[in-house]
Parts: sequence; structure tokens; C-alpha cells
Amino acid sequence: MDVHIIVDLIHVLEYLWRAAWCLHDNGDASAETWVARHARTLLAGGVQQTAAAIEEAARTTGLRGARRKGIDEAVNYLTGKAEHLHYDTALEGGWPIATGIIEGACRHLVKDRLDITGARWGLSGAEAVLKLRAVRANGDFDTYWTWHQQQELTRNHQTRYRDQIIPT
Repeated sequence: MDVHIIVDLIHVLEYLWRAAWCLHDNGDASAETWVARHARTLLAGGVQQTAAAIEEAARTTGLRGARRKGIDEAVNYLTGKAEHLHYDTALEGGWPIATGIIEGACRHLVKDRLDITGARWGLSGAEAVLKLRAVRANGDFDTYWTWHQQQELTRNHQTRYRDQIIPT
């Protein structure tokens, strides 16, 4: 199984905003347009283009030292995390690109059940309960239950009596 790691887009946008405020005055509405343009490029898979464009903007405006700190952080972040910023692939595959949906699912599946006052969970019991909650949340419980009952029948009855000869 392939595991695809995608950095939360909201986190990346925070870096873009820090870079934007290095290039725009506080409250300048054009900063929003600047961030949106770079965000669209990132969503289309243009991580290197975005990093290069941000670096070029700093160079063009002559930013130096502490005034370009947000630019440097954004460029370093984008280039350092480039392998995890394939939003084009994620969107094409229907994968979430921000963790809100994942955090919500974790809260619904895990916290709401396992974080009950006084509850004590072992790993195997917690895993079993979480698997059942996931199957139920996905709408697959009826299919699972049919399969489960067949497995129980096979395990408890058919294999137990398989070798016995029943007179006819």
C-alpha cells in the first residue's frame, strides 16, 4: 500500500501570508491577490515555480535581512517540503488537502467514543471498537455484519463438525 503525505494547505497558506506581508503594507488588499495567485499555482502542482516567484519578488524589491524573514521562511518551507506539496495529485485523487476533515473524523470516530470519563481501553479493545465505528460511519455495517456472521458460522460450526461422519 502506498502512503501519500500531503502537508495541510492551511499551514502552507500561513507561510504565503508571512511572505506577502514582507512585500505589502499592512492592510494592503493586493496582498490577498498575491497570496491567492501563489496558492492557485501551488494547487496546480507548481511548488518550485511558487518558491522561485517569491524569491524573485524579494530580489526585485530589494528586501534584505530581517525585512525578508517571511520570504526566506516561505521559500525554505516550500523547497524543503516540496515532495509533500503535490496538491494537484491529491485533488485529482479526491484526497483531503487540509486536515479539518481528518481532525473532524478523528474526533467523531476516536475521541467521542474512547475519551469517556472513567473508560479504560487496551489497544486491542480500542482497535476493535474503532474498526466497528469506522465500518458503521462508512455505511458498510450491513455488508460487514453478513460477512462476520458467515465467518462465525464457518469457524464455530462447519470446521468443528467437518470431520465427523453423519449417518444417513
